[in-house]
Amino acid sequence: MRNTERYPVTGSNALWQIYKTVPFWKVVKNFIVIQIARYTPFIPLKNWLYKTFLGVKIGDQTAFALMVMFDIMFPERISVGKNAIIGYNTTILAHEYLIDEYRLGDVVIGDQVMIGANSTLLPGITIGDGAIVSAGTLVHKSVPAGAFVGGNPMQVIYTKEERAKHEI
Repeated sequence: MRNTERYPVTGSNALWQIYKTVPFWKVVKNFIVIQIARYTPFIPLKNWLYKTFLGVKIGDQTAFALMVMFDIMFPERISVGKNAIIGYNTTILAHEYLIDEYRLGDVVIGDQVMIGANSTLLPGITIGDGAIVSAGTLVHKSVPAGAFVGGNPMQVIYTKEERAKHEI
C-alpha cells in the first residue's frame, strides 16, 4: 500500500468538493505556473518556477523535460533529489480524489533517478536513489534504490544487485 493520508467525504464525490480541500486561488496560481513551466525549454527557469511558486523541493542539476505535469493541488508535497531526470510528459500526483474519500501523499524522488517519458507517479511513493523508471510506467508503489522498474502495473525488472552483474 502507498503511504497516503485518507480523508472521507459524505454526500457528493470528493472531486465535486474540491474547493473544500484546496483553495480556488491556489489552484489557479499553480495551474498558470505549471503551464508556463511545461512549455519552457530553459531548465533553470523551470526549476526556479517550481521552487519559488509551487514549493517543490528540487536538488541541484535536476532536469525536467518538456510537458512534465506536476500535481496542481498539492505540488508542495513533491520533492526531487539531485541530478535527476524527469522525462517528457511525466505526471507526478500527490493527491487522488475518489467517490467516498480523497487521499494525499508525499512523492519523494531520490538523487540520480531517471524517469522515462510518459510515466505517471501516484501519491505516497518513494523512488530510491539511482533508480530507473522505464518509459510509460505507472509507479503505484515505492521503488527500491538502484532498481530498474517498468510496466503497467509496475514491476521490478532488475534490482540494484542484478543490475551490477549485467553492467560491464
